Amino acid sequence: MDDISINNQPDEASGPLTHSPAHANTRKVYVKTYGCQMNVYDSQRMADSLAAEGYSTTDTADDADLVLINTCHIREKASEKLYSALGRLRKMKDVRAKEGRELTVGVAGCVAQAEGDEITRRAPVVDLVVGPQTYHRLPQALARVRQGERVVETEYAIEDKFEHLPAPGKEQTRSRGVTAFLTVQEGCDKFCTFCVVPYTRGSEVSRPVAQIVREAEKLADAGVRELTLLGQNVNAWHGEAAEGREWGLGELLYRLAEIPGIARLRYVTSHPRDMDDTLINAHRDLDMLMPYLHLPVQSGSDRILKAMNRKHTAADYLRLIERIRGARSDIALSGDFIVGFPGETDEDFEATMQVVRDVTYAAAYSFKYSPRPGTPGADMDGHVAEAVKDDRLQRLQALLSEQQYAFQRSLIGKSMDVLIEKAGRVSGQMVGRSPWLQPVIIDVHGGRIGDIINVRIIDTGTNSLIGVREMNSASNGTI
Repeated sequence: MDDISINNQPDEASGPLTHSPAHANTRKVYVKTYGCQMNVYDSQRMADSLAAEGYSTTDTADDADLVLINTCHIREKASEKLYSALGRLRKMKDVRAKEGRELTVGVAGCVAQAEGDEITRRAPVVDLVVGPQTYHRLPQALARVRQGERVVETEYAIEDKFEHLPAPGKEQTRSRGVTAFLTVQEGCDKFCTFCVVPYTRGSEVSRPVAQIVREAEKLADAGVRELTLLGQNVNAWHGEAAEGREWGLGELLYRLAEIPGIARLRYVTSHPRDMDDTLINAHRDLDMLMPYLHLPVQSGSDRILKAMNRKHTAADYLRLIERIRGARSDIALSGDFIVGFPGETDEDFEATMQVVRDVTYAAAYSFKYSPRPGTPGADMDGHVAEAVKDDRLQRLQALLSEQQYAFQRSLIGKSMDVLIEKAGRVSGQMVGRSPWLQPVIIDVHGGRIGDIINVRIIDTGTNSLIGVREMNSASNGTI
């Protein structure tokens, strides 16, 4: 949250918030997004909601009438970074006032939910605070702000958000490209002792099947070729189908695979306890379900996993990985790891390193433990010294980077289907996406945006691949 005006890129998720179509007599909104893919999705929905009120999006705060900071509470010192950004906006708002121009400032997301009235108390520059489940009330909240009220909207029912948030229009969807996020589940009932999500996003709630299918069909009609289903525990999703049967995420994926135009499916983030047989079988049966799975384990030590309230052991996790790879041999795994959780010993950390060696990851996120106020972990004994956490994190990341690089190198010489997403930064190049989520850089003659083409990989960078189109490759659709 160090810069308030450079771009709309979130900390972890890919893809900026792109422009809405122009609106007559429009006002401008700048949305700065931090955190996960769900925050990206929420930022887009806020923009969709505001478009009907005459707002178009802009790339900088400098020419915005409304600035919304969509916050994440997962990263360390999230609150401090927020107030630093608000300090810069206060100066901008003071300059605007001297010029006779208004600037409305809002804070959204998980920090907004966690701190509520405290934000408006500490930062008078803030006119509006909205929690993750109240975005559908954003236009009404802004109307109250225009009447001189400082508004805090954090009381919610998740079902209301699912029911009332507007879907993007066809042109808005087209402007955002050929891939799209689709939220199917929110909240968490797992109560891991390090995590604030159950307190900021609420309990697990699943979006109804009909709503999901309807939005997916609209996205496909607008040219979306790849859907990523989102949830804090996305594989905990469940819903009632038309015939009255209870579906899990696996059944939902089979249904979405029937929608014309959708060529690829993904989902994130999963919990090991919610990977059932039908979902594993979907990886076996659906070629369009991409062979990439983010499945966090957090630690390899059973003692630490118990303290984290994960309710699985390292052996449980390894057996699950074996079953998944048995269903889809080319699947690549991604994970999350926390080092330095209270009470973690050298032996506990070595157990984590061993799990990493046993699984071999194509990608991973790793963090030092940092206490989150209000979570059980913050009050535990045995907090690990920062120097020890630093050393362990460096050792873990070195191993993970070695595995990631080995996976990247293993793809050289192989052919794969690549979805062309956008023009490259360098003239003459296009950028696509591999089945394993890496960017793939190819010659501009390789295909058009929306094409799925066969590409042979000739080189690799740290996070991306370089390829050439196979001469006999046929286009698989375009927008």
